[in-house]
Amino acid sequence: RRYKGRMPELSRHIAACNNAFLPGARVPFRLDGVQVGWVLPSFASALRAQGATPDRDGVTLPVVSLEEVARTLSGAGHYRWRGEAFDVRADPDGPALAQIDRGALPAFGIQATGVHLNGLVARADGLWVWVARRAADKLLDPGKLDHIVGGGVPAGLTPWKTLAKEAAEEAAIPAALIQHAQPVAVLSYAMDRPEGLRRDRLHCYDLMLPDAFVPQPVDGEVEAFELWPMLRVLDRVRDTDDFKFNVALVLIDMGLRHGLLGGDEARRLRAALDAPAS
Repeated sequence: RRYKGRMPELSRHIAACNNAFLPGARVPFRLDGVQVGWVLPSFASALRAQGATPDRDGVTLPVVSLEEVARTLSGAGHYRWRGEAFDVRADPDGPALAQIDRGALPAFGIQATGVHLNGLVARADGLWVWVARRAADKLLDPGKLDHIVGGGVPAGLTPWKTLAKEAAEEAAIPAALIQHAQPVAVLSYAMDRPEGLRRDRLHCYDLMLPDAFVPQPVDGEVEAFELWPMLRVLDRVRDTDDFKFNVALVLIDMGLRHGLLGGDEARRLRAALDAPAS
C-alpha cells in the first residue's frame, strides 16, 4: 500500500534541516590555509584572540594548535566539551587533517559524519519499522523518537565500523545480523541549531530483521523500542516533530525508496533530499 498523507507536510522537515544558507554571515575557518568550516564573526574574533590569523576572507589556525584552542574556548563557555574526538576533513571523502571534540563541531561549522539504521521487519500487511525513544537525559533531543541505531562516526572509524559498534551498544544487534545491513543512501544538510551550525553527512542503511528479533537497550541511550507499521511512522513524521530532526529525513528517504511515496510530490521530495547542502 502507498502512503495517502499530505506529502507537502513531509517536505517541511527537509526545509528545516537546510535552513542554513552559506556563507550568510559566516566566514571561512581554515586549518593551515585549508577550509574546513564556517564560523560567525563573533567566534572568529574569539579564535583571533587565541592566535588565529586573518586568511583572505576568514581565519586560519595551525593544525597543531586546534586541540588546545578548542579546549580553551570550551572552557570559556562557547560550547560543551563532549569527550569524543571526531575527524576534521576538508572533503568528506578526503584524508583526516586533524581531530576535534564533538561538542566543538557546530561552533566551528565543521562537517560531521553519522550513521542511521532503518531496522525493518517484512510482514504480510507491509513494512514495519523499529522505533526507539531517546533517553530523557540525552544532551541533545532528549525523549525524541529515533532509529533503532544511530550515531556519529568517531575519529579513526569508518561508517561501517561505527554502525556495527553502535548496533551492539544501543540495541544488542549481534554481528551475525548487522553484517546483512545494506548501504542505501548518503544524505547531507546544513542546519542552524541552538548549538550552532550542523553540517552533517548521514550514511543510511537498511536491515531486514527476523520477526522474532526484539532489540534491547544496552548503553542507556534508548529508553525503549517499539515496532510500528511504516505508514504509522510516516503519519507521525507528517503530523508532528516527535522524531529527532534528522531522523525524519532518513525516514522520508526510506518511504521513497520502498515505493510508499509516489507521484509528482514524491519526485519533489527526492530532489530536495538529494540537493547538495549549502
